[in-house]
Amino acid sequence: MSSTAKTTWRDAGLRYYAYSWYLRKRFGERIQKISLDAKFTCPNVDGTVAKGGCTFCDNRSFSPSRREPIRDITDQLANGITRLKRRYKVDRFIAYFQPATNTYAPVDRLRPLYEQAIDHEKVVGLSIGTRPDCVAEDVMDLLQEFAGRTFMSVEYGMQTIHNKSLDWMNRGHHHDATIDAIERSRGRGFEICLHVILGLPGETHEDMMATAAEVARLNIDSVKIHNLYCVKNTKLADQVQSGEVTLMERQEYIKTLVDFLERIPSDVLVERTIGDAPPQFFVGPSWCLDKSAVLRAIDDELVRRDTWQGKLL
Repeated sequence: MSSTAKTTWRDAGLRYYAYSWYLRKRFGERIQKISLDAKFTCPNVDGTVAKGGCTFCDNRSFSPSRREPIRDITDQLANGITRLKRRYKVDRFIAYFQPATNTYAPVDRLRPLYEQAIDHEKVVGLSIGTRPDCVAEDVMDLLQEFAGRTFMSVEYGMQTIHNKSLDWMNRGHHHDATIDAIERSRGRGFEICLHVILGLPGETHEDMMATAAEVARLNIDSVKIHNLYCVKNTKLADQVQSGEVTLMERQEYIKTLVDFLERIPSDVLVERTIGDAPPQFFVGPSWCLDKSAVLRAIDDELVRRDTWQGKLL
């Protein structure tokens, strides 16, 4: 990204490089993501590397598209556009392949799904959520091809750099897989995004700051950060109920998040700073359900400390 991009968000009065602001600057208008479900699974669900999926995961809670009846991609787009237009003044969209692992299939299955998405006249880009251990070289080539045709982001679920935590969550890969995927993604024309979870059991503040330092070192384009939260019908729900796992309190999370932001470069887009789920799926922590209040509290903490993204670099 250009040096202008590094400073413009601060000139606009922001304390971190917010993705919504970036998209508006890039496209000249508001852009919303539409969650699409191509009915993929994951290698730690189907037994390839593990069974049971991630400890915290129920895709229905994370992805609106997985809570709806099965539709083809074109119908999902039409439904998503109608729904989002009721809520926002928006006319263009990013097609977001969100639940499960959206590169976990042969190229001849992936290509027509991505094609259907970008063929819609209101779609200006693609976002592909996946795992770092599910991007074979032919899949990388396919992603590069689509990046040459449209705006594109590939979101890798890094979660943490600590292998003990990846083992705890039944991830089925270690951090070396993330490093490998990022290195093979460079120069292919798509944005490289990492997902990070704060508040994993057994991780100290220093552990989480080490993950921040690694995000800075890896020289990626964007990051999604959220606290560990719990939804029903997961192993994590059982662990929270039994007292085996304690979820972060709001103020601790806000402090940790701001500490994290201070340690990542000012040209890394921040796509998300809080996680939540629909109340019917949600276990806790309850403070996540008032997302707007948490976002205000994050801004208040940044102002109170007179700090901003990248200040400590």
